[in-house]
Amino acid sequence: MGEGLETYIKNIFIDTIDKIDEQTKLEVLEKIFSYQGNKNNPPDLILQNSDAIEIKKLESKSSAIALNSSYPKAKLYANSPMITKACRECENWDVKDMLYAIGYIPKGTQQLKYLWLVYGDCFCADKEIYERIKNIISSGINSIEDVEFTETKELGKVKRVDPLGITDLRIRGMWHIDNPNRTFGYIYRYDETKEFQLIALMKKEKYDTLPSEDKEVIKNHKDIEVKDIKIKSPNNPVTLIEAKILVFKV
Repeated sequence: MGEGLETYIKNIFIDTIDKIDEQTKLEVLEKIFSYQGNKNNPPDLILQNSDAIEIKKLESKSSAIALNSSYPKAKLYANSPMITKACRECENWDVKDMLYAIGYIPKGTQQLKYLWLVYGDCFCADKEIYERIKNIISSGINSIEDVEFTETKELGKVKRVDPLGITDLRIRGMWHIDNPNRTFGYIYRYDETKEFQLIALMKKEKYDTLPSEDKEVIKNHKDIEVKDIKIKSPNNPVTLIEAKILVFKV
């Protein structure tokens, strides 16, 4: 189901949801995206000369989001050790905006009930916050006496645990972040009466960079509600950030 959601998101961005010709889809994919990752190497997608996209599927509308060994990202940096060489070299880039696409598909169904499109800088703290905790833990683990550690991108890796020297131990983090339904409950309430709802959240400065023709389409669409709001800063919750929320419900 997670792969199905990723395919759906890809088709939405390239407008091939109704096209069945695989060759046509592949050609359009190449024009729209510069990179496609996998479950072990974020992000899932990168739009050509634009945003990185991380896709997450949930089976409960309020459950936390598992990020595995990758901490939450306000932005994606080309010098991150967690991305692949192919991702780093897919374009000439240093930093990209990070878009989290979070879909809720109730367990045992194939129906997408909600899709949050929320930018990382509305949702996640700066990377220094997470790296500080990761580095403190890693440093503490590696300071244990009489244990042979080896270099790793994870929290730690112990070599030759047993007398024969044939067993290794990987020590890795498992990061989770709260569901946007909970995090942003003060600006949007999940509507139980609707079959589907799309919620897009971004800073006002990001919305202002959208092409004027796109903003005109959004403005004139009778089923899209656009609001100017203020959200808590992920780095300092008493500071408010000007933002835009777009809601589509059916």
